[in-house]
Amino acid sequence: MTVIAGLDVGGAHLKVALLEDGQTRAVEQFLCPLWQGLEKLDAAFAAARPILARADRFAVTMTGELSDLFETREAGVATLVGRIGETLGSEIEFWLGARGMGGADDALAKPADVGSTNFLATASVVARHYREAILLDLGSTTADIVPVTGHKPSACGLTDWERQRSGELVYTGYTRTAVMGVASRVPFKGEWTTLAREYLATMADVRRILGELDESSDLHATADGRGKSVKESVARFARMLGREAADGDLADWQAAARTVAESQMRSIHDGLMLVLSRSPEAARGPLVTAGIGTDVAAAVALRAGMEPVSFGEMIAADADVRRAATHSAPAVAVALLART
Repeated sequence: MTVIAGLDVGGAHLKVALLEDGQTRAVEQFLCPLWQGLEKLDAAFAAARPILARADRFAVTMTGELSDLFETREAGVATLVGRIGETLGSEIEFWLGARGMGGADDALAKPADVGSTNFLATASVVARHYREAILLDLGSTTADIVPVTGHKPSACGLTDWERQRSGELVYTGYTRTAVMGVASRVPFKGEWTTLAREYLATMADVRRILGELDESSDLHATADGRGKSVKESVARFARMLGREAADGDLADWQAAARTVAESQMRSIHDGLMLVLSRSPEAARGPLVTAGIGTDVAAAVALRAGMEPVSFGEMIAADADVRRAATHSAPAVAVALLART
């Protein structure tokens, strides 16, 4: 029985899914701050060695080529393809976007098809299950919104700039996005307060203050390098308002944090509405949620009058890994696509 490991090699995380006889058996995520150097990728692979050792074949998609470690995306793809090959050996297929799967030579020849097309892998799996649907994958850094029509992904574009102008890529994430990139002001004790345009707090702090954060989804350092308690998140968030944590109680800070979370959700909803205005038939199906922000994606679905279905519920997966499979959908998707 062949066991396939699907890998999503990002600029912040390495995600690995293990597929056995068509069933997703295990999914794990590893810290990989690639902008700090290729040794971080090596460390992530070392941490992933136990799960990778269980696989006979490997299927890879990537977004890590976007890291500012590389001068160009093409250079990033070439470097990562080489490094992954050195680490995993020859039994590797690379996701080539609309071209499907291919070998290392294919990946090197078509770097534009390799880099940052992981969303298309997930959408291709969604298209196997539904004639019409929307995929909304809210990860740590971005939100991908992909229509599916006629059992095919019908993305308006494949490059980041095409997708950002079309609403299919909303550059906001569940944890890593700076608060200053989400909202410009919040209410505090009955008055509007403008926020500092400074990297003082992230959406992970907002989620933690609201009691919504699964700590396993927040692997990166905080904005000030300090801890990840609610108290420390409030302190960072308070600085955004020019205040100290003692200036309010938790309910005060939660009210302000809820406004930031609502602003982020509204931006994602706007992207969805733009996508649906071009592909209204996609609204006949469900909205498939993915990423660590799957609960937010489900709330956006309801606002749009669509039924939310999580990626993990849609595929064949062991019950105890369905949520992890939802969080790391592209890794699961490339493993499923390599199987055929």
